[in-house]
Amino acid sequence: MKSKIFKLIVVIAVIGIAYAAYMWFMPHRNIQSTKAFATMESTALVNEFLEDKAKANDLYLDSEGESKVLIISGKVASISKDQLGQQVVLLKDDSEKMGVSCTFTLDSNTQVDKIKVGDSVKIKGVIRSGAEYDEDLDLSENVIVEKAAIVE
Repeated sequence: MKSKIFKLIVVIAVIGIAYAAYMWFMPHRNIQSTKAFATMESTALVNEFLEDKAKANDLYLDSEGESKVLIISGKVASISKDQLGQQVVLLKDDSEKMGVSCTFTLDSNTQVDKIKVGDSVKIKGVIRSGAEYDEDLDLSENVIVEKAAIVE
């Protein structure tokens, strides 16, 4: 009886390890080869989240990590680097309080060298979070786009 229970535990453990290895080594989604869900202006995307956050979240975001791939056009307001050395481009009009923060990958970082503040660009990436504004604290958060690359 003990040997049957031991064998069952071993089989369950092997299945669990195999599933974990499959999930760990599963290929990542290639954002740049994925067809874009929509092409839009940065201000329009920000305004969608500010007007109806729940509707915009349902439309663009997915809790399973399969959020929509978008092509966003706008004016470059700033260029910076994050802690991982990835370039971050903020698309925002001068009159707007919030914009779209696009984080490039280490592979697409060199594309940012071709642009400067004030340029109009189109950037393709996957949306990770929407814009938010807290009136009480006067805090604003940009739309976050990851795995970005410039679209020519």
